[in-house]
Amino acid sequence: MLTISLQFRVIFIVPLLVAVLAVPVSAQNEWEVSPESELALERGLAWLAKSQGAQGNWESNDLGLVGLGALAFLSAGHMPGRGRYGDNVDRALKYVVKNAKPSGLLNIADAQRDLYNHGLAAFVLGQAYGMTDDPQIGKALERSLKLIANTQCDDGGWDYRAKRQPHGHDLSLSVMQAKALRSAVDSGFEVRNDVIKLAIQSVRDHYKAENGARGLEDRAKDGPGQFTYDGNRATVAMSACGVVCLQEFGQYDDWRISKNLDYISKELSRISPVKGNGEVPFDAYTLYYVGQALYQSGGSSWRTSYPVLRDHLIASQVRKPENPAEDGSWRDTRWVHGKQGQLYGTAVGCFILAIPNRYLPILQEGKIEGLREKLGGEKPK
Repeated sequence: MLTISLQFRVIFIVPLLVAVLAVPVSAQNEWEVSPESELALERGLAWLAKSQGAQGNWESNDLGLVGLGALAFLSAGHMPGRGRYGDNVDRALKYVVKNAKPSGLLNIADAQRDLYNHGLAAFVLGQAYGMTDDPQIGKALERSLKLIANTQCDDGGWDYRAKRQPHGHDLSLSVMQAKALRSAVDSGFEVRNDVIKLAIQSVRDHYKAENGARGLEDRAKDGPGQFTYDGNRATVAMSACGVVCLQEFGQYDDWRISKNLDYISKELSRISPVKGNGEVPFDAYTLYYVGQALYQSGGSSWRTSYPVLRDHLIASQVRKPENPAEDGSWRDTRWVHGKQGQLYGTAVGCFILAIPNRYLPILQEGKIEGLREKLGGEKPK
């Protein structure tokens, strides 16, 4: 069972904060933003605001997508109940919180989307709580984190449905729960070490080298390799997911990270935008994790590759002032369609453009000295 208590917030978070390295991720670098990217971000937020609807959910019952809508505003510095978009953030977060089930589950859609919606929404609640200290958000977050721990499968992964099983389904589910757990840590919650340790093991088990070696096999270190969806299917999204998971849990020196960043960089060199067609780079899911993988890794990966994502979004954003239903939006190109696809694409597009602001707790800290030890992770094998 997860060990979480609101009373431990100060006790747990202060050691983390004082342990930040002397060279943290800096505030906004001049090269990271441009007048065009700031305008694109503002147009995207304006689309989200005018398309949200009275219930605050963009006509979606996927709490993960609604949470991403809130995240777009939070990442641009808009707090619930304050300023231009305060009401929009507030309504989105309240929609998520009021639809949380007594079990803590953050899903009111099909049960097959239990932990997709849950992981995304719980991550957003963690960030929102870290920025607001709202007790209602805190209570929903606490229950949601207990559910993540209780539904962790025996091999350290998670299934689509909120039910403990012998084996997790795939890496895409693990990264969503991993981010939710780390978001809770950033907001001062305690997370039991063995939950983290088992999750890290599951992530490493999804690595496959081109020579056929997998997981912790010695030959897996030889030559190129990637994180995979299920042990076999390697994609850009899974490469990014694996990097994000390891970084979230302080595994900064894991040798798998650089191998996957190499692959991501190679794939980024192949994409090019079509002006005004509304398509995000790759697809919204992949973009969401690629952006975070690059940011967390920092250095040349971030410096070289972030402008590619940024400029792609600037170019592809829909610019149709005569059509308010589309103007300023992006759309997902693979998984979600219609208005929900616009919500997904626009929320992620805004999030990526807002990363240089570093308003979210998870973006403020850089590498944390001793985080791996605090979370119970072992050195890379």
